Amino acid sequence: MTSIFRKFYFFLIALFLALPLIVVAGVSINEKQTLAFPPQGFSTSWYGEIFLNPEWRNALMASVTLAVLSAALAVAIALPLAWFLWRRVAPWANIFQLLGVAPFTLPPVITALGLLTFWATAGFYGQPWTAVVSHAIFFVTLPLVTLSLGFTSIDRSLVEAASTMGADERTVFRTVVLPLILPYIVSGYAFAFVLSLNEYIVAYMTVGFTMETLPIKIFNALRYGYTPTMASVTILFVTTAAVIFGLVARFGDLPKLLGAMSSDGK
Repeated sequence: MTSIFRKFYFFLIALFLALPLIVVAGVSINEKQTLAFPPQGFSTSWYGEIFLNPEWRNALMASVTLAVLSAALAVAIALPLAWFLWRRVAPWANIFQLLGVAPFTLPPVITALGLLTFWATAGFYGQPWTAVVSHAIFFVTLPLVTLSLGFTSIDRSLVEAASTMGADERTVFRTVVLPLILPYIVSGYAFAFVLSLNEYIVAYMTVGFTMETLPIKIFNALRYGYTPTMASVTILFVTTAAVIFGLVARFGDLPKLLGAMSSDGK
């Protein structure tokens, strides 16, 4: 009886958490242009609207481009920093780690306001590339954390053995370290990509309306009413995140990538 009650309890929790997504999914297949739920009729035309309507398609391309570039830049910043923190053990090195984690720990509106002030003062406000740099700074914490976990899992004796055999720093990194941390690079990139794809406030406050990503497009479209296309975009975002994280879990050790310890303490 206790087991049945426990399962029913967890089922209710799961249902409660899934209800908003169920409602949005139902709205996205409405036949008519309405946000009614349960759906009135069935149509997938609103999903096609994302790719066929030039405005939504351009916003999708802008979001994907921003996410691809900013995630790559975030990894490019985090990788040498994590490598330095692992190789150069020193008390003052924690300052660099704190700087890498700080942007993500602050409220997004504070980070966005700081970036807005900086780009406006520098005279670059509204340039699309500033959104790439801003997102990279904002999300650099994610690859930094995963890469730090990756470096921690490396047996230092392997690096010492390679150095003893005459390998220089670059060779050690390329032949020993890089293959071992590759799953952590991929996972850090995936986390930054997904969050950048969904981020609104930093992108909006750094480029305004000069680059309309999907989240910005949704908020702009709200001024003229509600359409099931907005719900379709939401389901597209959720599906993309589920597929990416599913692939990370399938081809890598997701709990370990997230910092969980195995039963043997490793």
